[in-house]
Amino acid sequence: MKTVDKTSDCSTMASASGFETMSRIVERVESVDWKQVSDSLDSEGNAMIAGLLTAEECAQIASFYPQESIFRSRVVMGRHGFGKGEYKYFSYPLPDIVQCLRTAVYSNLAPIGNRWNESMNIAVRYPEQHAEFLARCCEAGQTRPTPLLLQYEKGDYNCLHQDIYGEHVFPLQLAILLSEPGKDFTGGEFVMTEQRPRMQSRPMVVPLRQGDAVIFAVHNRPVRGTKGTYRVILRHGVSRLLSGYRHTLGIIFHDAS
Repeated sequence: MKTVDKTSDCSTMASASGFETMSRIVERVESVDWKQVSDSLDSEGNAMIAGLLTAEECAQIASFYPQESIFRSRVVMGRHGFGKGEYKYFSYPLPDIVQCLRTAVYSNLAPIGNRWNESMNIAVRYPEQHAEFLARCCEAGQTRPTPLLLQYEKGDYNCLHQDIYGEHVFPLQLAILLSEPGKDFTGGEFVMTEQRPRMQSRPMVVPLRQGDAVIFAVHNRPVRGTKGTYRVILRHGVSRLLSGYRHTLGIIFHDAS
């Protein structure tokens, strides 16, 4: 069985048969209007990327779910008060397609994370390459991979939460809807709330279709006010499924302790 180091990049990780798929994904990532993504993150705390994956790629990733050998743990949400449904954390080495997405997207988000931290007077800066950031996590004892595959069925939902697993937290993360709304499931919208100081929470719904991605703030983001920049707190979740099954790929860029 081929093994992949957790710091591999998209140019070295794929087998010959999968190299073309990885190359297409990298091309798609690089063709994204990252200025528009940055502007949307600044104004809303989230940004949607339409059609980041094809239907075939979505089906491939969703088909990983029964393959126990590629996951390090399974979480049943109801046992922990997280909601209802379940998810599994991938183990290292990550599947090529997941590793490729994680590596390629990170390099485009690191400048945004650095700009946000500078505006919020946070000293932490993120390296250009994801491997360097993972090395930083590893030195702090954060060695467990955090990309995950989520599965929901009728009646399931995910409570509002933040994905923080240790000292080192990358401020943005990625989720890709692998199922088709209206065909595979109904309900199950991706939702966020934003809490500004001395204001009630603002709800947001991101209308994803199969293969669409949403990039969003992990825990807070900067907002410019009349007296300077302040931080707002964000949480994300999934509304209750009314029918069917829903799979989602979640890519978190920091590892867990």
